[in-house]
Amino acid sequence: MLHQETSQLTRPTAQKVAAIEAAAGQPQPLSAALSTAGMSIRYARNAEIYGEGEPVDNVYKVVSGAVRTYKLLSDGRRQIGEFHIAGDVFGLEVGSERQFTAEAIADAVVLVAKRSSLVALAVSDATLASELWTHTARELRRTQDHLLVLGRKRAQERVATFLLDMAGRGRSDIIVDLPMSRQDIADYLGLTIETVSRTLTRLEDDRAIEIPTSRRIVLRDKRALGHLNN
Repeated sequence: MLHQETSQLTRPTAQKVAAIEAAAGQPQPLSAALSTAGMSIRYARNAEIYGEGEPVDNVYKVVSGAVRTYKLLSDGRRQIGEFHIAGDVFGLEVGSERQFTAEAIADAVVLVAKRSSLVALAVSDATLASELWTHTARELRRTQDHLLVLGRKRAQERVATFLLDMAGRGRSDIIVDLPMSRQDIADYLGLTIETVSRTLTRLEDDRAIEIPTSRRIVLRDKRALGHLNN
């Protein structure tokens, strides 16, 4: 499987070890540290990057494409935990075992670094250590916000919250390009695909959004969406 091959490919070479040692003690933002300690791996659409229950050996950054993390429930349903787009760092878990499976949504390039290499850099770099802690805290906050969406919000509120979140993470705060399918969105929001499609159509009828293509949504009235998000 591809994620098993990745584990072998990311064993530090002599050149990587030398780069890590040379970087020790120098200010290393997380993105720079990942570039120093990691290597780029290509994943095909739906390829598994790591599986639930596997050791937390690596940390990842999306260079291009997108990644989803998910857990299969006992009744066979899929709950998507998070979407990661270009620039996002993921896989930095506190425990020793993966709680979710990670897959490429479409063809993706992912930077993969050994967690032990990042830890080695962080030992002598307070800036990097602080950024790792901040990133972990931010991911925890996103998880808490997601639980609130799933537990307390109605379908239209969930979809509005999702669209605003994706807009805030993209290049434009109005145009949302969605790498994921409607089914992915449904599994993320705890809804059926029919409910997601129906809700998007209703928001378009209300002129809050425009849907020029199935993977592009234009936010025409962010204020109206914001009211649903509160």
